[in-house]
Amino acid sequence: MGSYRDFAAELALEAGRFLKGRFNTAHDITYKGEIDIVTEADRGCEALLIARIEKAFPGHGILAEETRGAAETREFTWIVDPLDGTTNYAHHYPVFCVSIALQHGGEVIAGAICNPMLEELFVAEKGGGACLNGQRLAVTKTAELTRSLLSTGFPYDIRVNPDNNINYFNAMAVRAQAIRRAGAAALDLAYVAAGRFDGFWELKLHPWDTAAGCLMVTEAGGRVTDLFGGPFNLYSPHVLATNGRIHEAMSEILKETDPMDARLVKK
Repeated sequence: MGSYRDFAAELALEAGRFLKGRFNTAHDITYKGEIDIVTEADRGCEALLIARIEKAFPGHGILAEETRGAAETREFTWIVDPLDGTTNYAHHYPVFCVSIALQHGGEVIAGAICNPMLEELFVAEKGGGACLNGQRLAVTKTAELTRSLLSTGFPYDIRVNPDNNINYFNAMAVRAQAIRRAGAAALDLAYVAAGRFDGFWELKLHPWDTAAGCLMVTEAGGRVTDLFGGPFNLYSPHVLATNGRIHEAMSEILKETDPMDARLVKK
């Protein structure tokens, strides 16, 4: 399995260099929705990732955000986000990453997330732990929500859909020490694994947002569930990832905030 981990790590570094090299240039921006955008860097980086994977593992499937949103049915499937944090990137705000994961038999077995602006490479392997630039990662030991630094994000349909996380944000903001909203879910998850955040929650994510990061959290000793503490899988519409110690407290707040939002469980 180590060869898959190493391949993911090297590919994430290469893709990170690709993005960093184009960061300060003018970007060609296309709108997928009212505020949901894609740049030439997303497309170019995804083409690079797909080409490298197909050459190295021609029998594997690929699930990619921009061009392959439906996974091919294969024993092994690579799940890639060429640029998580596109809005940041398009505005030349240096918070973004590349996320690469490998799924085998329905289980993510390896993952890598590269933050090229800080030259940070997060890597995880099922049963083998998680590392940042070669140093072993561990979640925090913070046990009180009031002492916790959390992170979250808001969905692209925030203007038109009431399931937009504002209610949860308001409820959590007065109970946690602070909340950050950086705009790159995969990086938020990596930061939970690295002990920079104590917890993270978000709605309406996709497999390419969560695959590598959730593996990192669990391999660093954390816990990952759906928003209300139930089982999580890559196609769950929302995620709660924590150091484990504040998990129940966060889940209870999310459950109690608005009873109407229990309908999310059924999605």
